[in-house]
Amino acid sequence: MKKITVENLVQKFSLKVLAGEDQLQKEITQSRAHRPGLEFVGYFDFFPTERVQILGKKEITYLHKLSKEERKIRIGNIVHYHPPCFIVTAGEDGLTYLKHHCEEQKIPLLVTKQPEITSDFITKLDAYLVKELAPEIAVHGVCVNVSGIGILIRGNSGVGKSETAHTLIRRGHRLVADDIVVLKKLSPQTILGTHDEKTREFLALRSIGLLNVVRLYGRKAFQDETRITLEINLTKWEKDALYNDLDQEVRYTDYMGVKIPTMDIQLVPGRDVAGLIEAAANNWYLKQQGYNAAEEFMSRIEAELSNADKQ
Repeated sequence: MKKITVENLVQKFSLKVLAGEDQLQKEITQSRAHRPGLEFVGYFDFFPTERVQILGKKEITYLHKLSKEERKIRIGNIVHYHPPCFIVTAGEDGLTYLKHHCEEQKIPLLVTKQPEITSDFITKLDAYLVKELAPEIAVHGVCVNVSGIGILIRGNSGVGKSETAHTLIRRGHRLVADDIVVLKKLSPQTILGTHDEKTREFLALRSIGLLNVVRLYGRKAFQDETRITLEINLTKWEKDALYNDLDQEVRYTDYMGVKIPTMDIQLVPGRDVAGLIEAAANNWYLKQQGYNAAEEFMSRIEAELSNADKQ
């Protein structure tokens, strides 16, 4: 898991530091922000103290209307729990009292450079934290986005994963990661595939060397991340090992508790592997829309047999 600090939030969202500049190395461990509403009126039974606390126009207006003594009590009750930081989205006017409390308790007080709609800011912040704090593993393979479908290509070293990715890029699809693919678990159903920064935009081809796909083919050849929806294993050719069943039984590979549909493609000279991956991706998409080619084919056969029986 990547380490996230308050300073990372300051840099990511261009926040202004009003207090606690020497406390920006505080770690953030929770992937959701919190708006303290009930806490300001004294209810703390479910107060998520380890979350980033967001103060919007509603909260700041409420605090402004309190008497000096009452405000001191309300804010004091919250800062007593030492959350990682406060972020104000309603501008910095009139925050002297809040700044004083944060300085006293050594809590960073941050403010957006321009007033923002609080719910919109929380959405952006949560999305960032969920990605950055997600459990992750690194696997050997290639990650591509084929017609909007994220595919993880696996196989033994030298089997042709990168060469296949290069063909897909030439056909208008996008590289996400080559060699090392970082998988992040965003939810019990979602695995995100991305690169490890060092290999960003690079594709390594044997006999050719290292390529920068963006320099060669333009921005459309690369994207930073994609949801993994299908895994394809490239395997060596085995005689009599191919199946001609109308509809292949779905197999799955488990990554951090998330099951990804998996299929094998055997390699042999002259076989259009990139074309087969395109077909697999498009066929998977059609199945998600409720269409199954094998079922339609069988229904035609059954209809023909039924008509023959009537004649």
